[in-house]
Amino acid sequence: MITKDQVLQALNEVIDPEIGMSLNELNMIREVNIDDKKVEVKMVLTVSFCPLAGQLVEEVRKKTTEVAEGREVKVIVLDEPWTPPERFRR
Repeated sequence: MITKDQVLQALNEVIDPEIGMSLNELNMIREVNIDDKKVEVKMVLTVSFCPLAGQLVEEVRKKTTEVAEGREVKVIVLDEPWTPPERFRR
């Protein structure tokens, strides 16, 4: 059975093209929920008006689908602020 760690590992391959780091490294993936029928990934964007939002969501959907073992994949963009990793806050 697929695990949250497997989904997160797959999402390590989704790179923010402007920053050059994975969405996981950037704290953009907030939650992964898995049940018998679907995998749901909740994420935030670095800025609410991100011009690459559609591309990032599609990449998250694609990478999650690769490990979802036939489950439906749903990607939800949360309307909440991005919290940069600690090393960006110094």
